[in-house]
Amino acid sequence: MNRILARRALLPTGWAEDVLLSIHDGEIVEVAARVPSLPAADLSAGIVIPGLTNAHSHAFQRALAGRTEHRSAADRDSFWTWRERMYALTGRLDPGSLTAIAREAYAEMLAAGYTSVAEFHYLFRDPAGRAEADAMFGAVRRAAADSGIRLIYVPVLYERAGFDADAPEARQRRFAMDVESFLAHQERAADGASGRVTVGIGGHSLRAVSEESLRRVAARAAASGAPLHIHIAEQRREVEDCLAAYGSRPVRWLLDRFDVGEQWCLVHATHLNEGEMHDLAASGAVVCLCPSTEGNLGDGLFPLERFLPAGGRIAIGSDSQVAINPFEELRWLEYGQRLISETRNVASVEDPHVGRELFRRALAGGAQAAGQSRFGLAPGAPADLVVLDAEDPMLAGHGPATLLDALLFSGYRVPIERVMVHGEWKVTGGRHVDRTRTARDFAAALARLGMESP
Repeated sequence: MNRILARRALLPTGWAEDVLLSIHDGEIVEVAARVPSLPAADLSAGIVIPGLTNAHSHAFQRALAGRTEHRSAADRDSFWTWRERMYALTGRLDPGSLTAIAREAYAEMLAAGYTSVAEFHYLFRDPAGRAEADAMFGAVRRAAADSGIRLIYVPVLYERAGFDADAPEARQRRFAMDVESFLAHQERAADGASGRVTVGIGGHSLRAVSEESLRRVAARAAASGAPLHIHIAEQRREVEDCLAAYGSRPVRWLLDRFDVGEQWCLVHATHLNEGEMHDLAASGAVVCLCPSTEGNLGDGLFPLERFLPAGGRIAIGSDSQVAINPFEELRWLEYGQRLISETRNVASVEDPHVGRELFRRALAGGAQAAGQSRFGLAPGAPADLVVLDAEDPMLAGHGPATLLDALLFSGYRVPIERVMVHGEWKVTGGRHVDRTRTARDFAAALARLGMESP
């Protein structure tokens, strides 16, 4: 039994003082607030909050961060020109380099306060074109185990180059699987899952998956209870291509043809009209927003100001890894809305404090996207938590009303002291416990891939 005594902790009912958390076998077994006397504990902590779920990650893209910020030969750069550089990287990745890159990304996530990650994985084949041994999945699983993060592995089907194509392009063949092979891969992964690894399922996007195949993916999700993830309506061109091919906008087409509900996680959904936005909110599906990546790629801004009052659910993700910080994602989610509405505190729909509301929504939405029915600092939930340095100047003078506001809006260096996953400390003193080796192996992988700058 591991016991943590927190001066202040964020429970499902709100902030509480003098909280004793009892942990056994990776699970919170008891939570006692306002304990009458201060008992002996394994750790006395200042402030404890739940860890968050990173609901959308492409871990391999950590190798690209900061390496695509120069103008290409195109007249105007966009997601589509960035994608060419991403393809160039995927053509060189092998299981060893993927392990090192993903391990670094996951260690950074833990140090930033993410305790779970949904890895949206479609890089199935090694450079020799082999997928049978599941070596690339093995690399992701090994990276998660080494770092200690809780992994929701989300293999996603990738069949074709676009709405009007029957097959992938040559540079996409490392992603491609036929639906039978894909479902067999997902079943093998699910059968082998245990401990900190669970398995979801998904389709890359409407442009990359046929309707017939997506129906089979959705049927597998419904039968197994696995969360189902899909990119959708990220760029205007995708909307235009879908209209040309299907006579319908992407989200409208999906809602009209599939039983979209709480198992579904729609990633980005940036470009919605009013009807799509209201129907998506009513469906109970969660939308995963990735503001740092969406801003970096120039995707556009999600209609959050109207989505939340309609009952919409949100999660957050680091996506391309240009930023690995859940508090920064939430800050820029709010700031984007302020810029287009020319108002403040836009996401404050149910709580007057926007930091509290955004954190609460990201916590619940991330758990939904991960298929986790129990979450937070509550009995029966995984022992995944973050200890903040209560003496840090960022938090000076802040009480229950404004602590989360301070974390989101008072700077970029979040005062994280420790992070626990499944009852084990993975960050101590603000650093990942294996930081030195992880950083060294990451740098070596970049050098092997020729990613060093001249």
